[in-house]
Amino acid sequence: MEFGGWIYIMTNYERTTLYIGVTSDLRSRIYNHQNKIYPDSFTARYNLIYCVYYECFISI
Repeated sequence: MEFGGWIYIMTNYERTTLYIGVTSDLRSRIYNHQNKIYPDSFTARYNLIYCVYYECFISI
């Protein structure tokens, strides 16, 4: 079954900053955040490497 997309929440080690994102490829997007593929991004600047929540939706 193919899904429309995912909503997810990332945070840092201290759990002081949250980021809410939407993607169609959750595994790839979390990999990008954790490895700071985009070093000027919000998640890279605040070291948001932990996915604390995700949910799949039929359509986004």
